[in-house]
Amino acid sequence: MKYTTELISKETVAEGTMAFHMKKPEGFTFMPGQNCDFTIIDPPETDGEGNIRTFSITSAPSESEIAIATRMRDTAFKRTLKNAEAGLKIEFDGPMGSFTLHEKASRPAVILVGGIGITPFMSIVKDAAERSLPHKIYMFYSNHRPEDTAFLAVLQDLAKKNPNFTFIPTMTDMEKSPQQWEGERGYIDMAMIDRHISDKNDAIYYTAGPQTMVGAMRKMLNDAGISNDDIRTEEFSGY
Repeated sequence: MKYTTELISKETVAEGTMAFHMKKPEGFTFMPGQNCDFTIIDPPETDGEGNIRTFSITSAPSESEIAIATRMRDTAFKRTLKNAEAGLKIEFDGPMGSFTLHEKASRPAVILVGGIGITPFMSIVKDAAERSLPHKIYMFYSNHRPEDTAFLAVLQDLAKKNPNFTFIPTMTDMEKSPQQWEGERGYIDMAMIDRHISDKNDAIYYTAGPQTMVGAMRKMLNDAGISNDDIRTEEFSGY
């Protein structure tokens, strides 16, 4: 179903990554993890990549706004968003997708994600905290540096508020950062998962992002004996 909304505000959530907040149209509902196709109405410029993008919703269903986040590339669509003032008219179609949290709360959810692949999971973990869902959720979140890590402080705060949510951020290029880091370092692997999860064989695994990331996580899990039936993926392209 198509809706029309407008931009309320925008913010930088990591180096090279911005979030955009829009009015939630009356009657619009969605499930955490779903996405929509967004179109800027009458943009000041266009290019060969077109004027439609698919974005996961990062806000929770209970919030009064719709939020999205994206890496900022030099395209007409993203230049328009970056430079837009409040009131920019946007049309969106949705919600779409079934990349949502499983219902059987006795099985832990293990999220394996890097970079901008975090977007569908923001709504999921916010909603889980707000509704005090009984699911145990473990999130392994890989980035180059803390400066590049979208929503790092938000996720750290959610982990403090929700005893069922364990947040494990890991950095792969700390030698390029002036910040201090006491958490995990290196890429997500089974050794890292084993350090934090005792019931990994009973879990449902989720991963999202570029095809290479998703493929690598699936292979790692398969090699560890995890069935494809217990792995849920969503691939991003062209963002």
